[in-house]
Amino acid sequence: MQATVSKGLELFFIFVVLPISFLINYPIAIKIALVLIGFIAMLVYLKRAKLLKLMPTKGLDWPSFWKQTVGKLLIIAVVTIVYVYWIAPEKLFAVVLQKPLMWITILFVYSFFSVWPQEIVYRTFFYERYQSLFANPWLCMFINAILFSLAHIFLQSFLVQVLTFIGGLLFAYTYHKTKSTNLVTIEHAIYGNWLFTVGMGEMLAFPGV
Repeated sequence: MQATVSKGLELFFIFVVLPISFLINYPIAIKIALVLIGFIAMLVYLKRAKLLKLMPTKGLDWPSFWKQTVGKLLIIAVVTIVYVYWIAPEKLFAVVLQKPLMWITILFVYSFFSVWPQEIVYRTFFYERYQSLFANPWLCMFINAILFSLAHIFLQSFLVQVLTFIGGLLFAYTYHKTKSTNLVTIEHAIYGNWLFTVGMGEMLAFPGV
């Protein structure tokens, strides 16, 4: 019981108190230091527990993963194309057409230096450390999505909160099914890069044209 309470408090501090604290005006260097220290500590924890697997896990159902991911991407593509065309038609595929080199650079940087760390923290570490706190796996996925959305609260954008909550549900479900950091990272990168590509980059704090 004591271990459960301790883990619950730890989760609350790392995934609720810390992100909300970023709304407070204190030195950015301290914020960056807190994030880096926390991330390194999580990597050490996962490494010691032999849970940090960089190579693809054997036995994964790649055909099923790609089928489901592409299917969801098609839905996302239709919805976002209509949304951008309606809200800001001048932004539709503007980065690809006007700054293709920047587009390619951002795809790489975002995938390796943003998506992968996020999935290490919010899926691999979160599930391996805190999944036992939730008797219902659907509740675990829901809480995970809320916390993932909360991580982006510093951007102070309702649209970002909604999109990251939806994304959090999708990524939590994928990790719950596959227990693969690689698969969920690929999925996250695909959807995130698409949003940048379609023209929603500036809305989501990506560089604009």
